[in-house]
Amino acid sequence: MAPMQSLPALLDARLRDLTGVDPEMRPATKPQFGHFQSNVALRLAKQEGRPPREVAADIVEKLDVADLCEPLEIAGPGFINFRMRSDVLAESATGLLEDPHSGINPAAYPQRVVIDYSAPNVAKQMHVGHLRTTIIGDCFNRVLSTIGHTVIAQNHIGDWGTQFGMLIEQVLDEGIDASQLTLAEADALYKRAASRFKEDEDFATRARARVAVFQGGDEESLNIWRQLVEISKPAFNEAYRRLGVLLTDDDLAGESTYNDDLPVLVKELEESGVAVVDDGALCVFVDGFDAPLIVRKRDGGYGYATTDLAAIRRRVQEIEADRLIYVTDARQAGHFAQVFAAARKAGFLPEDVTAQHVGYGMVLGQDGRPFKTRDGSAASLESLLDAAEEEAAPNVALAAIKYADLSSGLQKDYTFDAERMVKTTGNTGPYLQYAHARASNILRNAEAQDLHWGAVTVLEEPVEQQLALQLSGFGDVVDEVAHELQPHKLCTYLYELASTAASFYETCPALKAEGDVRASRLALWAAVKQVLAKGLYLLGIDAPERM
Repeated sequence: MAPMQSLPALLDARLRDLTGVDPEMRPATKPQFGHFQSNVALRLAKQEGRPPREVAADIVEKLDVADLCEPLEIAGPGFINFRMRSDVLAESATGLLEDPHSGINPAAYPQRVVIDYSAPNVAKQMHVGHLRTTIIGDCFNRVLSTIGHTVIAQNHIGDWGTQFGMLIEQVLDEGIDASQLTLAEADALYKRAASRFKEDEDFATRARARVAVFQGGDEESLNIWRQLVEISKPAFNEAYRRLGVLLTDDDLAGESTYNDDLPVLVKELEESGVAVVDDGALCVFVDGFDAPLIVRKRDGGYGYATTDLAAIRRRVQEIEADRLIYVTDARQAGHFAQVFAAARKAGFLPEDVTAQHVGYGMVLGQDGRPFKTRDGSAASLESLLDAAEEEAAPNVALAAIKYADLSSGLQKDYTFDAERMVKTTGNTGPYLQYAHARASNILRNAEAQDLHWGAVTVLEEPVEQQLALQLSGFGDVVDEVAHELQPHKLCTYLYELASTAASFYETCPALKAEGDVRASRLALWAAVKQVLAKGLYLLGIDAPERM
């Protein structure tokens, strides 16, 4: 059986076709009003100057939904109530069970999508800020891949630039073998170099000079740089393992990979007239921005903007991306808006290629300030994961962190409260894991008793109907996340599904029922388990069989 369009979407489409306006279909406020309500008649009545109930009666007479709904009802001043037929709900839930895609709709027009996320800095430990970009980017990767797009992850690590002049000079001064450093030791080295750079003018002068020597191809400097890169990769990969994300070394595309492109790109911009010299710097002036985008500094150096333009050009021209998604701190929104505009002006970003910046807020401690460790120092990613694992097993702790991160609007700050986040009650990741484990347990017990189930056939109780109705909407929610990049909508859907499943568990025992009712309820539990497992996978959360 092919995956069905969700039942609300079918109703919405037919009512929209008939009336020519958005029906604003909403879930019914009470069971006696059916499953959905629309106020479309009230709005049309104002336009037509007729009584709302009269308009509603006309709509009910003309609207052909007998194959989906029981006879329509008009309520109050002119609301139209829709109650889905139980056999339609049963068929929808059974279709979900038989669908290998779990009700997810394959993309009608598959695209090549580049997602730029994580981006830690070489020779520095990943910090709490990298948590959000990595989790969010991984969710987008999973959602877009699952519906059929080709996703190219790009981990734009900070492995080039002025900080390496400082680092290399410090290594040479201390006589260190950089290849033997741990990432924590390299991080400490960085902090010593940064402190010295501020306080020691002679060192600062040498560090600045070292940048030019290093970027000019000096082999001794490049060898130290390579060592710092190589000791960083295993630590990044260990963090990704603990986070349970899809990134690997194959996804690395650091700043250094664009180094040779920068002079070529800048020359092209200047010769085309897109960039002009202003006060010694080469700039791209873009309408709507107070200051120009500097693509070559007065001293001849290049900054982040130049590298970002080079990345866009490569991703469009060589990777042939149809869509670019950048997941960074919300405070970089202005930067990316200007870079995208400059790229369009230069012809690097054609109008048929979508470019989106997805910004996120900060992780706060319970004091409402940016999260820090107990001793007051800036929190590393490792310390945050450790704090969560003090409260629960690793897979449950990770579910708590990821769900807390994804379940509120991305641009909002959120409070890291490990004790609250790991609870198996309330709107938490572990609550969803518990709901999946409960479904697994019911089905496991049924198998142990040699009980069988096939199709959903009996939906007599309101909660059974509500559960089947919610299951039919999974594909639409996934589509919405893929289009709008708002994972909190998937979190809300899964939480509401798990909550309805809890009510179903309390009011409609499956194992104690008999005959067709028992088989149907077990099939409904199998559908619930299937959708929860797929939904949790899309969030990057483990779906345990037992808890």
